Amino acid sequence: MKWLRDQTLAPIVQKVEAGERLTFAEGTQLYNTHDLNALMRLANWRKEQLHGDKVFFVHSMRLEFTNICYVGCTFCAFAAHKNEERAWDYDPDEVVRQVGRRYLPGITELHMSSGHHPNHKWDYYPAMVHKLREAYPDLQIKAFTAAEIEHLSKISKKPTLDVLRELQAAGLSAMPGGGAEIFADRVRKQVARNKVRAEKWLQIHREAHSLGMRTNATMLYGHIETLEERLDHMDRLRTLQDESVAQFGGGFHAFIPLAFQPLGNTLAQNLGKTDFTTGLDDLRNLAVARIYLDNFPHIKGYWVMIGSELTQVSLDWGVSDIDGTIQEEHIAHAAGATSPMQLSEAGMIRMIQHAGRVPVLRDAYYNELETFPLPGTNAAD
Repeated sequence: MKWLRDQTLAPIVQKVEAGERLTFAEGTQLYNTHDLNALMRLANWRKEQLHGDKVFFVHSMRLEFTNICYVGCTFCAFAAHKNEERAWDYDPDEVVRQVGRRYLPGITELHMSSGHHPNHKWDYYPAMVHKLREAYPDLQIKAFTAAEIEHLSKISKKPTLDVLRELQAAGLSAMPGGGAEIFADRVRKQVARNKVRAEKWLQIHREAHSLGMRTNATMLYGHIETLEERLDHMDRLRTLQDESVAQFGGGFHAFIPLAFQPLGNTLAQNLGKTDFTTGLDDLRNLAVARIYLDNFPHIKGYWVMIGSELTQVSLDWGVSDIDGTIQEEHIAHAAGATSPMQLSEAGMIRMIQHAGRVPVLRDAYYNELETFPLPGTNAAD
């Protein structure tokens, strides 16, 4: 291991290469090492053991059906009160029209997450999913974060498992991973006091897994959390993934670190924070995730949050998925994200190929739809 500058990492490298699980203390050591080259090499080795040179993306559409929300998360610049001029709220028929306005041939995934509306009745939500399924039967509907599911449980007076069952019967295919933020109570009380508690978030995803739904998991980082609290977040996810795989045959598809966007929200104002996360912190976070979350199929470099250029670099840091074409995105951009609102399929293919990787078009279930070999290679090689 002559390439190690930090020789204290040698036991960790040996464990990872042997397929052994890292302890919390070893994960903390990875977060604190200054040997970033070693971190990159180890994360890339782990990624290539799982997926070779493949990098996945999806032809997708984002739709936020309302930005009206009563929760008041301090990191959010997206939410609006219902009397604000910038507020919007689509009824189910308008949601179908909005999808039609943005629809392009080949889109397989519709991703929806929105505000916690104070006045919508329960029936609004399964009706919206049902109308979308009728109008676009080939679209896989990935919608409603665990925070939204808890909200729907409250307004419907139904257990969260029943809410999930009814939405699934209406046509819901999968759940996104939002609403996780940071699980540590110390942080959660300051950034998302009125949002679903960590234990409930995990319970709802466990319930979704029990119904055969596959979900994602996010983590919002770069604000007031410590490195240990980031790792604690991953540790709880790793434990749940173990349980879901053992009991239900599967659980999470991907872990998605979300870099804090510091504009237009009260958390940033209270902290006096105007700077974005650094590129090295973003890459370190992705690499540690790939090494520590040994039971997660994918680590996603979400280009909306970290930009397409750094996302391209992240393909050497353990990332095997870069999300999708999206069409329009408003939540991160409301807080200052400087990335484009969308990327074309051709642009995503080019981004991956220029990094020396093989683009694979997938659907919401990670079924491989089409592979795009590197120029000058044979698909059969």
